[in-house]
Amino acid sequence: MARQIAMDPRVTRTRQVVLTAVLEELADVGHADFTIESVASRCGVGKSTIYRHWDGKTELIVDAMHELNTQPVPTPDGPPRERIRQLLHHLGQALTDGSLAPAIPALVEAAERDRGVRVLLNDYTVERRRTLVEALTLGIEAGQIDTTIDPELAAQALSGAIVYARLMTSTPLTETAIDQLIDTVLGPV
Repeated sequence: MARQIAMDPRVTRTRQVVLTAVLEELADVGHADFTIESVASRCGVGKSTIYRHWDGKTELIVDAMHELNTQPVPTPDGPPRERIRQLLHHLGQALTDGSLAPAIPALVEAAERDRGVRVLLNDYTVERRRTLVEALTLGIEAGQIDTTIDPELAAQALSGAIVYARLMTSTPLTETAIDQLIDTVLGPV
């Protein structure tokens, strides 16, 4: 994880520039050719600046994924199904239009070859999916979702379909298609 640093405006700006460069570099060269040097060159900072704040490329990637793809906090008072919708629409947007989107194929390819990247992606997706599982659980408890549905499996089915459409087809799911997916997996309201 990134070292704790004082957040004066210059440091905050430099962190944003570096983290943006991380995802751009991953998308352009892939994980195998991704280096601290290439990120430093891309964003115009010294290697020492990067090493002052991060231990290595894995920490850089983790921070970039977390800081540049902020998961929405669902409306606490809203209906659970609306929370599910918000989270899945964000996932669809993040995989197609967000700063993380172009780097996803490189990370998936790297996970096939590198156990560390596989663990990184697993931990990231488990953490992100937890919010969706909680929303599904609330929906079951509120009687809006069939009690026979397993929240973890439903979260995997819903998010997995969105990821599959992004990576394996030429047509990512639209918001309308995501809404239809929710009804297909969870049943109508």
